[in-house]
Amino acid sequence: MTFSAELLDWYEHNRRILPWREDPSPYHVWLSEIMLQQTRVEAVREYYLRFIEKLPDIRSLAEAPEDTYLKLWEGLGYYSRVRNLHKAAYVIMEKYGGAMPSSSKELIELPGIGPYTASAIASIAFGEAAPAVDGNLLRVFARLSRYGENIRTPAALRAAVSFYKERMPDRVPAEQGGTENDPGSLYRPGNPFGNFNQALMDIGAMVCLPNSGPFCERCPLASRCRIHNELPGEELSLPAAKERAEKKTELLTVFVIRTGGRTAIRKRPARGLLAGLYEFPNAAGFLDTDEALIWLREHSVEPLRIMRTEDSEHVFTHKIWKMRGYEVDADPFTEEKIPFIMASDEEILGKYSIPSAFGAYLKRI
Repeated sequence: MTFSAELLDWYEHNRRILPWREDPSPYHVWLSEIMLQQTRVEAVREYYLRFIEKLPDIRSLAEAPEDTYLKLWEGLGYYSRVRNLHKAAYVIMEKYGGAMPSSSKELIELPGIGPYTASAIASIAFGEAAPAVDGNLLRVFARLSRYGENIRTPAALRAAVSFYKERMPDRVPAEQGGTENDPGSLYRPGNPFGNFNQALMDIGAMVCLPNSGPFCERCPLASRCRIHNELPGEELSLPAAKERAEKKTELLTVFVIRTGGRTAIRKRPARGLLAGLYEFPNAAGFLDTDEALIWLREHSVEPLRIMRTEDSEHVFTHKIWKMRGYEVDADPFTEEKIPFIMASDEEILGKYSIPSAFGAYLKRI
């Protein structure tokens, strides 16, 4: 059997059952692929179902207010992803009459869609023969081909795309001799190219793992894998990659300021990290209690009680926030002077999008 035939046969019996696969419309495939960027499948399921219930199609997404789609995304992180989803939905409505473009060449022109996502949508939703190579597929490629160079380079990506492109199935129509029942045939009903990519995604997620395993005994491609056959036991030595730069650490003091059953929040700047989201008021550095009292009074907050809460840490792609928290009961007679949004618990939980970086303090309301 060919590479693709073995892979597709394995996928038929072992594929993950995922909600976006059960109804692979272009919108569903697009939304799921954007959500899955830098996020685990297990975390995405609930967000995906909630998102499509509220915004079921491209038109509803294009017309949605910012606070609506940001709130639906709350907790997924990397909020530029959903901002670009909204921008792209608007472009699709204006330029394509609401119908998603079907080729990877057109898709890559939309905001937030890069080469991998364009190929994934084009292959899964439209049947284009386009390899969709992300970090997981780069790892699988490195082991299958025993690619020993740094995997995080444009040259490695080109090599991987070429490797998979050469091994993609051919669609052989039934009238030309392709038969669904012939296990050696390259004919597959439906979408062999999308299934080829999704099969490799599942190999990367379930079998050819980065740090534990890999489970070569479960892999339909084990007999074709160079690192497994030429250096058994050394599979984890690939892929090769340079050390990542050390993350910068920033210190913050976070205030949970409450009065009259409401909590102070503020909107972050329109550009930069967590742009346009809401946060608890905070100050740079770790403030001791006396410094915290000075900061509060500078912001027209008259504390009746101030109490240290737990410290917290949040890791972003390029930096780490270390946070010191204070819970503050403010004098209600001075509430109108406080220069923040005083929001009810219901508004914070249901309307304003507060990123997971502040999750430890969100639990205190």
